[in-house]
Amino acid sequence: MHPLLILAIGIASILGLILILRVNAFLALTISAIVVSLLAPGAPNEQIARVATEFGKAAGNIGIVIALAAIIGECMMASGAADRIVQAFLKVLGERRASWALMGSGYVLAVPVFFDTVFYLLVPLARSLYRKTNKNYLLYILAISAGGAITHTLVPPTPGPLVMASTLGIDVGVMILVGGLIAIPAAIAGLMMARWLDVKLDIPFRDTPTVPVEGGAESADAAAELAKKDKGLPPLWLSLMPVVLPVLMISANTALTTIANSEHAPRLAVSDVNDWDTLRSNLTDPKSPAATRVAETLKATEFSIPTGEWGDAEKQSVIDALNVVMVSKSHLLYDNVAFDGVVEKRWKIEGNLKQAKEADPESAATAQLQRQLDLDTRLQDDMKKMQPHELERANRTLLEVTFPGVFKLHEWNTPARKAADWSALFGNANFALLLSTILAMYLFYRQKSPTLDQLTATVEASLMSGGTIILITAAGGAFGAMLKVAGIGDTIQKHFESSGGAGQAGLVLLLLAYGVAALMKVAQGSSTTAMIVVSGMLASMIPVNLGFHPVYIATAIGAGSLMGSWMNDSGFWIFAKMGRLTEAESLKSWTPMLAVLSAVSFVSTVILSFVLPLV
Repeated sequence: MHPLLILAIGIASILGLILILRVNAFLALTISAIVVSLLAPGAPNEQIARVATEFGKAAGNIGIVIALAAIIGECMMASGAADRIVQAFLKVLGERRASWALMGSGYVLAVPVFFDTVFYLLVPLARSLYRKTNKNYLLYILAISAGGAITHTLVPPTPGPLVMASTLGIDVGVMILVGGLIAIPAAIAGLMMARWLDVKLDIPFRDTPTVPVEGGAESADAAAELAKKDKGLPPLWLSLMPVVLPVLMISANTALTTIANSEHAPRLAVSDVNDWDTLRSNLTDPKSPAATRVAETLKATEFSIPTGEWGDAEKQSVIDALNVVMVSKSHLLYDNVAFDGVVEKRWKIEGNLKQAKEADPESAATAQLQRQLDLDTRLQDDMKKMQPHELERANRTLLEVTFPGVFKLHEWNTPARKAADWSALFGNANFALLLSTILAMYLFYRQKSPTLDQLTATVEASLMSGGTIILITAAGGAFGAMLKVAGIGDTIQKHFESSGGAGQAGLVLLLLAYGVAALMKVAQGSSTTAMIVVSGMLASMIPVNLGFHPVYIATAIGAGSLMGSWMNDSGFWIFAKMGRLTEAESLKSWTPMLAVLSAVSFVSTVILSFVLPLV
């Protein structure tokens, strides 16, 4: 069946089950994922199993974070911490500007932290603001979304913008500055749209559902009992800690990882070549499939390998060309046929490595075998999915094992990399939110002195709502994955690649970038996937004389990846379930607000490309 027909059936299935038949979202998404999987290519024994596999992957990515965030939110509400923060907001900014504070918080926090985490952390404040003002709940949660969603798709070091910068050859600093600049008017427009939707739509505030606690008492009764133990609101600094601590930990990890990646430890220098004669002979007159592959890849980048003797200028030009190839996804260096015999079978390498370690653990041969084993492991993954620093490392190691003795073995575990590895432990979102959960529970205990039964009831109430969110979000991830299996993204990509895009420039290319990204987003649900796929597709289409900096191609793609968010987008379900809106209410609020973010950021991209071309 044609992939676009499968897409139409999948969309009809989702909308019909949820909006018409009122089927539970988890069941509707699971049924639709199975329908799409049955229609997609694949062996019969895989078609149901892969739905469960992708469900598990999605749940694994978000399950712990959502569960912990649900506990944090509930404990912050119960302890009065959220109320204390809201009072500080209102005191500094006034009630009328509270939505600006939430939007600004989302804007800043979503640069180093994933949008989902930002929404989890800030939505308790939106609920507490509503309890304080008794109005504007939809405005508050949309304000968080407007700030968080726009920087998540335009400003590195979030993965989508970071990969776009690498693929399109854009300096990360330029991407941060231009992406942040374009995000400002879009976020403001999103806030204005949120105000209009808050007035236009009659969406009630829904509090946490009551659940029974041990002994048969209802949570409302438990809350009344705890209210008698009220010790006032906690201090502001302590109230902020469950929100600020994970942000600081995750941001520190982002900063240290960015520093380590920016070292480019695998990057070649002229001094890294031990034997220039061997390298020159391998590139000018290759005698092996691997050497031929390296030479052909260099030529594919329009680099002419120097002939004759190589002086300093020729050597530097070769090094520069190899460095370009090592981070290129459009001209991949690795080919499993050409490098067959260079990257040996894993079991054989492991056997040789074991013997080498027994003979001489510190020998160069042992180090080389270890590198070969590490490389073989990394090359099992699709290199096009690698982050830029991973790709650079893999290709440098590939050159070292392809031409033994020609290149110096690079040092990957630099002090900065070791610091980044440790920060990855403490800055992991799951660990950071676990500490935040402990803090939030301590705050609850400090302020209300609950019994163990009451503390358990509070945690269980939050986990019940969090469990529903996990199930629905994971089912949405499985549905989106089945759309990918059906080949919908590849169909869209091939259509535009065959439509003569290579000769387009300027405004037409911006429109193409925006339109294809929007189609990819609607088709498969992931903004990050849309950014990665479309930037890779357009990398070979950008002409030399574009007329403006290619950063505007990246921001046009990022803008398009916000358009058309619906039920195959995990962000849609995070907003709907954490915000406690129905699916129809989310389609009427979240989807049009993101469409405004998309349109305004694209218009800003077009205007800046003419006013500030940066060329």
